[in-house]
Amino acid sequence: MSVNRRQVMAGAGTAGLGFALAGAVEAVFAGTANAGTPAAFKGYGELVPDPKKVVDLPKGFSYSVFSRAGKDTLDGPGGGLVPASHDGMRAFPAGAGRSVLVRNHELSPGTKDPIVPQRPGLVYDPAAPGGTTTLAVAGDRLLRHIPSLAGTYRNCAGGGTPWNTWLSCEETEATPATEAVLTKRHGYVFEVDPFGRLHDAAPVPLAALGRFAHEAVAVDPRDGTLYLTEDAAKPYGLVYRFQPKRPNGGPGSLRAGGKLQALQVPAVRDLSAVRDLGTRLSVTWVDVPDPDATTVSVRAQFDNAKVTRVPKAEGIFWSRGVIYLVSSYAKTSDGAALDHSGQVWRFDPKRATLELVLRLEVGGRFDGPDNITVSPFGGIVLCEDGDGENYLVAPSADGTPHPLARNAGSDSEWAGATFSADGKWLYANIQGDGLTVAITGPWWRG
Repeated sequence: MSVNRRQVMAGAGTAGLGFALAGAVEAVFAGTANAGTPAAFKGYGELVPDPKKVVDLPKGFSYSVFSRAGKDTLDGPGGGLVPASHDGMRAFPAGAGRSVLVRNHELSPGTKDPIVPQRPGLVYDPAAPGGTTTLAVAGDRLLRHIPSLAGTYRNCAGGGTPWNTWLSCEETEATPATEAVLTKRHGYVFEVDPFGRLHDAAPVPLAALGRFAHEAVAVDPRDGTLYLTEDAAKPYGLVYRFQPKRPNGGPGSLRAGGKLQALQVPAVRDLSAVRDLGTRLSVTWVDVPDPDATTVSVRAQFDNAKVTRVPKAEGIFWSRGVIYLVSSYAKTSDGAALDHSGQVWRFDPKRATLELVLRLEVGGRFDGPDNITVSPFGGIVLCEDGDGENYLVAPSADGTPHPLARNAGSDSEWAGATFSADGKWLYANIQGDGLTVAITGPWWRG
């Protein structure tokens, strides 16, 4: 029965909705096989004001809203309201025209917002309010949504695996010693399987992936290597590489452990120091002495000369043999080398090079990119978490950012953008408003 409690697609639920995993492992990554911003892309045009004041979109695009925090009720035993603070998310293929979404909830102890219901078999630490919900959708139609991980702390972003599971990241280093209300140490990655192949009695932290303020994860399906970002300061966070003992081993395989290493770009101590697009840097990796941060934070275990730090290291995504990496912003007043309002880097694992492909200048229209995804039709989509109005942004190949959508209802951030495998739907969250939206339109037009 633990599987039925933990997973939305388990048991009778799967049969009743007609969802199947067969063939989906290849499909989730095949969707980005030909990705990469097309050279001719010049944006989708300016945005048309939404009369409902929810989402402004280009002409020809439309949206639907579903799974509203604090308003809609979850399915399954115990019910409960949809939890607040929607964040990172991934769409997994589940049959023709259907997807399963796994969605993070970035909640901290003491919140007065609806928390992830702590149903039996889901809970890591009963004092922590965060976790994930899993949603079955057909296009823009919600079929079912239930909690799938609970009792975790500030689940920010994460990433999908080649074996169709979601790695949910805790963006914290809190322990019972630093916050007395807690009963367990936090700052881990947890694996959530929307297809019911894990049979755990309780969530299992993936300690070998490190205990730090995790932001996001990307997996290179060719060799199973994981790349992880850390959103932290004093000192700034790092980018990590994890080489598992059981690469591409399927659900639960990351528990076997592996080697965690930190990024080093010789002679560059802070990536914000790089200004020119097209700058290409050689990369090496340094072993992490104590991944579980027993007494010292992982990022503080290194002298600055031994690693390369990244102000506001945020989203990370694998596509077409490369890893895209986001730095949300940098401020010299906070100790950064140079000011910027966002960077996107492209890392080539085979060549061990890092190239700057987007830089947002301070004072421009766009700022604060956070989560990142890649369209099956080509091109990057960024979720803004900036000052003032926030956009979904689609940059062109020359590094020019273009608007894709605007939050017309508030100044809350976008998060969790993810495409259905067939490329028809872009799912995304508006965090502060507690909305998940489905956007469709002529994606190929750009």
